[in-house]
Amino acid sequence: MFIGIDLGTSGVRAIAINDAGQIVAEARTALAAPINGEQEPALWWHACGDTLTTLLAQLDPTQIQAIAIDGTSGTLLLADEHGHPIGPALMYNNNRSQAEAQQIAQVAPKESAAHGATSTLAKLLYLKPGPDVHYALHQADWIIGNLTGQHGISDENNCLKLGYDAINRCWPAWLDQLHINRMLLPKVVMPGTAIAPITAAISQRFALPANTLIVAGTTDSTAAFIATGANEVGEAVTSLGSTLVIKVISATPIFSPPHGVYSQPLGDKWLVGGGSNSGGAVLLHHFSKEQLAAMTPKLKPEQPTGLDYYPLIKPGERFPISDAALPPRLIPRPVADVIFFQAMLEGMAHIEEQGYKLLAELGAPYPTSIRSAGGGANNPAWSNIRQQLLGVPFVQAVQQEAAYGTALLAKRGWDHADQVIS
Repeated sequence: MFIGIDLGTSGVRAIAINDAGQIVAEARTALAAPINGEQEPALWWHACGDTLTTLLAQLDPTQIQAIAIDGTSGTLLLADEHGHPIGPALMYNNNRSQAEAQQIAQVAPKESAAHGATSTLAKLLYLKPGPDVHYALHQADWIIGNLTGQHGISDENNCLKLGYDAINRCWPAWLDQLHINRMLLPKVVMPGTAIAPITAAISQRFALPANTLIVAGTTDSTAAFIATGANEVGEAVTSLGSTLVIKVISATPIFSPPHGVYSQPLGDKWLVGGGSNSGGAVLLHHFSKEQLAAMTPKLKPEQPTGLDYYPLIKPGERFPISDAALPPRLIPRPVADVIFFQAMLEGMAHIEEQGYKLLAELGAPYPTSIRSAGGGANNPAWSNIRQQLLGVPFVQAVQQEAAYGTALLAKRGWDHADQVIS
């Protein structure tokens, strides 16, 4: 069996799968919310330990062969030579590094994911590591170090916002212009790479086999993509959560910062996509969850409203239109709330269509199929509206939980255990 651990903002979730990819056990532990964009790494470790304990109580621990971990993209902590955190972690959405982001903008290529005040690189510059700092780590990196005793190893996806060049697979030369101490940067491997066995202390604590492998994970969003089962060029996933995010598998990377389009490695392929500010948060701005649930059965996807909406809460859009001043378009508002609701869903479907067409214009494949994830995936009327507009087959996602995708990476690492790097 194989375990995937998803280290999220509000909690830790673990899923164990068997060799056939079937879920055999699940566990979850809540996390206290970050304070002012910071969180104590010790909270992650305790939550991971509690989650593993609960999970392993449901199965035979001696059957576990590999474990992988995913974490939030852009969260950074500094650690000493023993891997002990030096201060709290700066969370993925911490944007205090405004001045540092401007420094990065002067030297980094436009296609780099290190741009912006919330990037890991901006946070590293902001923290100004002293001589007692030996490692700049992401969430997953630190947990891996605690499990193996080997810190300073990360995966390609987590390292993109730290400035890693995924095309040339190296830390680029332009980092030197920012006077980055390269000794702090992790060794980078592909997600699914076997790293090292667990320590004797971890083996004893959880009654796990001494040869249980720890495998490189990924970011939480990429793990959720992997969980859907999409793995061939042209297969796409639309995440219908608080925001609308689309991603399609491409044979080649596509970078277009003016359009809000970026790529990240997915094995020997690339994950190309972008995220709109439209999505479920707009619906909840106008209606409660109870109201949305009550109106959903009354939707009539076969009868389009004819209203041309661009649903946003406030001005500003990232993708497929990159315009910081783009105003919401939600008028005229019908008297009937259910028609207003349906018109917003139709507007979001048009945004999704526009997004996939833009990616195709930039060189990515137009979807051969689409899997849906997030809360909106459970709305059949919305799926009907979207499928009519997009004109491609909709495929049921195998799973939507990031921990499941990370468990698949653990299995991949075990299957190639002859390539253990440590």
